[in-house]
Amino acid sequence: MKRAIVFGATGGIGQEICRDLAAEGWSLYLHYNSHEQTALDLGKELFAKYPSQDFLPIKLDFASSDAELADFVKKLLPVNAAVFAQGITKYGFLGDETLDNITKLINVNLTVPIKLTKLLESQLMRQDYSRIVYLGSVYGGAGSALEAVYSATKGGLTRFAQAYAREVASNNLTVNVIAPGAVKTNMNAIFSEDTIQEVQDEIPMGRWAKANDISYWVTTLLNKRSGYLTGQTIYVTGGWLL
Repeated sequence: MKRAIVFGATGGIGQEICRDLAAEGWSLYLHYNSHEQTALDLGKELFAKYPSQDFLPIKLDFASSDAELADFVKKLLPVNAAVFAQGITKYGFLGDETLDNITKLINVNLTVPIKLTKLLESQLMRQDYSRIVYLGSVYGGAGSALEAVYSATKGGLTRFAQAYAREVASNNLTVNVIAPGAVKTNMNAIFSEDTIQEVQDEIPMGRWAKANDISYWVTTLLNKRSGYLTGQTIYVTGGWLL
């Protein structure tokens, strides 16, 4: 049985990733922090369609200590893949931001994913093939004003994946980043209709991405046949900001 853990499984993109992977025969750990009911409902939905697979909601706060992170990974059943679809942002000028919020954003988006990758490495390498996919952002390549720290964390994921992929490639472990552009999710629901239209007018494809536009590429990277692609950041932006 092939099994993946999807961090951020209750988010808009995370849920679509889980649905697509389940359809491809994957059993899943459905990670959540505060949205337990969403994870439970998603697990029930997927099990109703795919009763021969496991869908296990699992809680982890990315503010956990190193010891708690290690204990979390130690209790997992073997996994073939890890998908990091969690992420937070905060719009505003850097000079107006608190140091605590800066630290939190870096931890959730970059530091803790790297720590979890280190902790998962040994069990991933024991599989015939294994995959890691990080959800980056177009802003990791083209930094966004008012999201300076967020842009830095997503750029950091791109460079980390590029470097780490070279360390583990001989073990049939691939490491890649999917970097979306503008996606219709709750994270972007704060924007006014005028702002949404302004962004849409800048996108060559003429529309915002849907969550399943992104989940398709994550699922593709987890396919066994994708094993020669590693260390890459794939921009899924409709041609925007390239």
